[in-house]
Amino acid sequence: MNKKGHVLNAILLALGLGLILTVDPRNFQPTTDSLFALAENIGRLSLPVVLGALFPDVDTAFGKHRKTLHNLPVLAIFLAFPLIFDNLNYVWIGVATHYVLDMVGSKRGIALFYPLSPQEYDLPTGVATSSKHADIVTVVITVAELAVLAGVHYYVFSLDTSLSSATTALSTLL
Repeated sequence: MNKKGHVLNAILLALGLGLILTVDPRNFQPTTDSLFALAENIGRLSLPVVLGALFPDVDTAFGKHRKTLHNLPVLAIFLAFPLIFDNLNYVWIGVATHYVLDMVGSKRGIALFYPLSPQEYDLPTGVATSSKHADIVTVVITVAELAVLAGVHYYVFSLDTSLSSATTALSTLL
């Protein structure tokens, strides 16, 4: 995807995640307090999600684009970031969704296992970054990402728990 697509993805993710973390559709009662909580969550999530969603494209300035910062070792670093520094807990979601957008939404794909392998992986669903359909593809993929995140949040583990708690919840499922 292009820069505009990643910015659109990041903004929609921050809005959607704020909604997911604030509203439980099984028992939501709209109140003034819940609207303030929604606004607070969106504000709290916006910076880390946008930073994460835009970070991988820093490799356009150095290294090899869609290889140097578009791989699983980089994502692992961002997953571990909150364990070490205790902040920016949602940056990994921005990075991961950036990868999904590049793999599913664009024709080129990304090198998931770089530097071990330069092989780029993609799905046949992508469009050219200059396509007139790029924005709608971005929105469709972002809605699908939010649906997956909502499913995880409501039925597997809460996205606002620590990484260690999430790991424990996943291990009990398996």
